[in-house]
Amino acid sequence: MIEEILPAAVASAEMFTDPPNATLLPQEAAIVERVSDKRRREFTAGRECARIALGKLGVMPVPILIGERGAPQWPPGIVGSITHCDGYRAAAAAHASDVAAIGMDAEPADPLPRGVLDVISLPAERARLAALAGEWPAVCWDRLLFSAKESVYKAWFPLTGRWLGFEDADVTITPAGTFTARLLTEPQPPCTASFAGRWLASGGLILTAIAVPR
Repeated sequence: MIEEILPAAVASAEMFTDPPNATLLPQEAAIVERVSDKRRREFTAGRECARIALGKLGVMPVPILIGERGAPQWPPGIVGSITHCDGYRAAAAAHASDVAAIGMDAEPADPLPRGVLDVISLPAERARLAALAGEWPAVCWDRLLFSAKESVYKAWFPLTGRWLGFEDADVTITPAGTFTARLLTEPQPPCTASFAGRWLASGGLILTAIAVPR
């Protein structure tokens, strides 16, 4: 699924169940030594997907550790993103010479809990979502907006090393499977004034992805 919304330069892998034979490298295992079994399984499957994606790029298996704010630490010359939700794990990676950053998110195709939309959206975004819901009520547009903003942050942070709040991105979603994010923070590094992404809703999941061109 995820490859449908990623450009050709990006390698990806996804899983819908946790593989029983997936293992972590010792440095990775130390990270999740004290976490819940659910979190450990998510982490393990995500790293398994990441190594599969790296293999498609010709990169040997390496530990993918956690950096600032939980961002995956990719090998030199590689950019990527990892995501997971119930029933889905995925990773995407690309050579930094081809892609500047990747942001990717997966969510269940369910409406957001009551009150969450007001927290994560701008008034103009809520107006646009209402119009979309009137025309295409089968899509969970509020959850899609949340996912798109998660992908925006995942693409933004590796480029800037800076926090980005939900209120700092104005996202416009189209029913054609695309979205754009206008960044409202100042100053903005090169390539970050706006992001363009794609989305997919299928099989009870909502997927969003951004690949920032080099």
